[in-house]
Amino acid sequence: MRIGFGQINTTVGDLSGNREKILDAYHSLAAQGADLVVFPEMAICGYPPRDLLFKRRFVPDVEETLTEIAAATGGVPALVGYVETNPAANGRSFFNSVAWCENGEIRISARKCLLPTYDVFDEDRYFQPATAPATWRWRGLEVGLTVCEDIWSRPEAAFHHGYEFDPVGALAARGIDLLINVSASPWHCAKSRIRESFIADAARKCGCPAVYCNAVGGNDELIFDGRSLAVDRDGDLLAACAAFREDLSVVDLDGTGRTIPAGYRREEIEDIHDALVLGLRDYVVKSGFEKAIVGLSGGIDSAVTAALAVEALGPGNVTGVALPSSVSSAHSRDDARTLARNLGMPFHELPIADVVAAAEKTLAPLFEGLARDVTEENIQARSRALLLMALSNKFGALLLTTGNKSELAVGYCTLYGDMSGGLAVISDLPKMKVYSLAQYLNRGREVIPASTMDKPPSAELSPDQKDEDTLPPYPVLDAILEKYVEEGWSSRDLIRQGYDEKVVRDIIRRVDLNEYKRKQAAPGLKITPLAFGVGRRIPIVQKYVN
Repeated sequence: MRIGFGQINTTVGDLSGNREKILDAYHSLAAQGADLVVFPEMAICGYPPRDLLFKRRFVPDVEETLTEIAAATGGVPALVGYVETNPAANGRSFFNSVAWCENGEIRISARKCLLPTYDVFDEDRYFQPATAPATWRWRGLEVGLTVCEDIWSRPEAAFHHGYEFDPVGALAARGIDLLINVSASPWHCAKSRIRESFIADAARKCGCPAVYCNAVGGNDELIFDGRSLAVDRDGDLLAACAAFREDLSVVDLDGTGRTIPAGYRREEIEDIHDALVLGLRDYVVKSGFEKAIVGLSGGIDSAVTAALAVEALGPGNVTGVALPSSVSSAHSRDDARTLARNLGMPFHELPIADVVAAAEKTLAPLFEGLARDVTEENIQARSRALLLMALSNKFGALLLTTGNKSELAVGYCTLYGDMSGGLAVISDLPKMKVYSLAQYLNRGREVIPASTMDKPPSAELSPDQKDEDTLPPYPVLDAILEKYVEEGWSSRDLIRQGYDEKVVRDIIRRVDLNEYKRKQAAPGLKITPLAFGVGRRIPIVQKYVN
């Protein structure tokens, strides 16, 4: 039996564009000899559609598009993810479903049983859960049909509190010959290995081969890595699709040839790189932009952001702008210029001393008698934002912010200053991972200047300023932030593990106090299990101290 993987990159809400992608892939895979073609979860509308579902015509339009797709099918069936109206008078209005389309008709719709509500997911807001997974008799085989979370029911999974119902167990008890799962499973570090283990366990539990088709591409802050795969009844990998790109592959479930691409399993930093390039490109292009602007400070964060943007969009479509102030060092100005030359990108230098002086002069009557402090430092950051946003407006280019997760966590960033922009590319990348990514970007040649990599990190908003003047060393900061922000440790837990009490309490205080800044930050590309954004819903006004 030959399964065609329609691992396609869809855009949320682009029903006609997604329909064409689906049909083009279907005809291509059928021509390659596929007996059955499988597409990802919600392939018709893109994932996640969120509150588009509440628009009066959205779901009927999705269903109409499904009818058009089904009408174009022949003897090779297509499994297509979509949103289905719930015909019942009670319950949620919709089902998250997959349709079996064959010979011009929709033969069956299988509905998702388990609706995730953790991290970035909020499916219980929209969908009614199915009470049992569906099966379909095809070519003498009993085929079990599941949607994404339906195979993530192992009780030891750390990201939920367990489900009362196990769809895979129900299918195993029923007896099936083939398990199919259609997914839109967002990527984060280490997730592909976890996901593969769940699929292998499901195959062993059901005693049959399992086929898993995942979405690929970026939609808002989420990045989907693809890596669709098939395993045999023992859970051993038969075949896999490429990571972080579209792939139309045909897999023989008889196991006569294992087709596993070389890049399927690889180092984490390569996954991070490819994820950020894909997420950046799709965010810019799907938002209707063609070009981007990056403010180049001569530091590591803006250098990595610019390098990723050039890979995603091409050097001619990314403009670097240095905005030195009166306290900017000569080596930072040189590093910004060298980086732009290494990347082959357009580069401009716009000094901000006059803009800062004008602002300070205007404020002088009100500031008379008051000492200079962080206020004047922030005027520099906001002057840069003023000019960068003007360039963005004038030339229709998306401004990319350059702050990393460590800085965003403790508020080491300026609201309406360096936080201004349309996409926060590395906002889920801790500072030490920024350095690792910079080294990876330099793997073939020096893209990021060695002097940028070697100098102490600094915001350069006051003379001889260094980050470590007010922050602990980044290896210490990153370790504490990972445990507090991502793993939910308390200050007592951290102190018991040997971290300095004064440092721990200061970091936690900063994280909690700066929630209001993060709520106003540009959307950021998610690469860790818990990113700042829609997956972390901490109140701004709260007094809990732990």
